[in-house]
Amino acid sequence: MGVIRRTKAVNTLLTLFEEKEGAVSVVDLIEELKTEMNKTTVYRVLDRLEQDGFIHSFNGKDALKWYARCKSCTTTSHFDKHPHFQCLRCGKMECLSIDIVIPTLENHTIESQEILLVGCCDECDVTME
Repeated sequence: MGVIRRTKAVNTLLTLFEEKEGAVSVVDLIEELKTEMNKTTVYRVLDRLEQDGFIHSFNGKDALKWYARCKSCTTTSHFDKHPHFQCLRCGKMECLSIDIVIPTLENHTIESQEILLVGCCDECDVTME
């Protein structure tokens, strides 16, 4: 990590993301941390962690913001450019480890990209049979 100050709030969120397997919505984060910090602090720390390359954010199917831990990002660039999958039944959000080639566009600069696949996860698909 870069020059981010290691406050109690930062340490709490860092620990949470180190323990989480997949992505978590901002609504769930605020609910989980409501006894430790207010909503404004959660948003402020999330912004700092994203700027520092520790987490990345993306929008889910309902335009709800989700956050997940980065693998090898830095303060200057995010390398975690990958698709995400959201289950319609259980709501689980996953970072997918598949390569997607983002095309270059003549006379355009791409600053960010989001690819969201929506359907049923393997656990929910089994229960539908």
